[in-house]
Amino acid sequence: MTRVLNAEQRAPVSGSTRSAVVFIHGYGANGADLLSLADPLGEHLPDTLFVAPDAPETCEGIPMGYQWFPIPWIDGSSQEVSRLGMQAAVADLNAFLDALMVDNDLLPEQVVLFGFSQGTMMSLHLGPRREDPFAGVIGFSGALVESELLVDEVVSRPPVLLVHGDQDEVVPAQSMPEAAEALQSAGFKDVFAHIQKGTGHGIAPDGLSVALAFMRDKLGL
Repeated sequence: MTRVLNAEQRAPVSGSTRSAVVFIHGYGANGADLLSLADPLGEHLPDTLFVAPDAPETCEGIPMGYQWFPIPWIDGSSQEVSRLGMQAAVADLNAFLDALMVDNDLLPEQVVLFGFSQGTMMSLHLGPRREDPFAGVIGFSGALVESELLVDEVVSRPPVLLVHGDQDEVVPAQSMPEAAEALQSAGFKDVFAHIQKGTGHGIAPDGLSVALAFMRDKLGL
């Protein structure tokens, strides 16, 4: 049985929903952490609904923080517990996305996943394993976990944009070219990358501008 994810959302500026951007937050954060991006993005994506679910588990030691799955080198959990946690969270997020599309009469090609850090790990894992491809998957400051499994498990190949700060102190910047190489080896044709120079573990204005251009292109705006 999947867990119900709590979510906040920002209605389209135009009042009419023709697409959706789903923010997938990082470890120890919550949906509201990324939903603030709807303010600078909304005027350029006027028919887009912005949705930001909270991960299903509270994050030990971080008040008001949530995690999609345990991270062994942070919380001391085992690799097996982490792997099983991710599988459960992927099922939860898939159910959330299915309900979101039904409730708003949207098709997968009208939806963009926008992940940050652990949210990028979730997005890059979930997107390629769904039958119908999303309009795009954006991954900031994250990594492609279990990359060796992707070739055998890939079902769809949505366009992917990877963005990373070259001064990232949390997730090594090398994770970006490694993810791009694994995606391309699995047959992905549309893989784009952008380096945020002088940026640590975060979303800089130049990276957000590149993400906006990607979303407008893939949503046909």
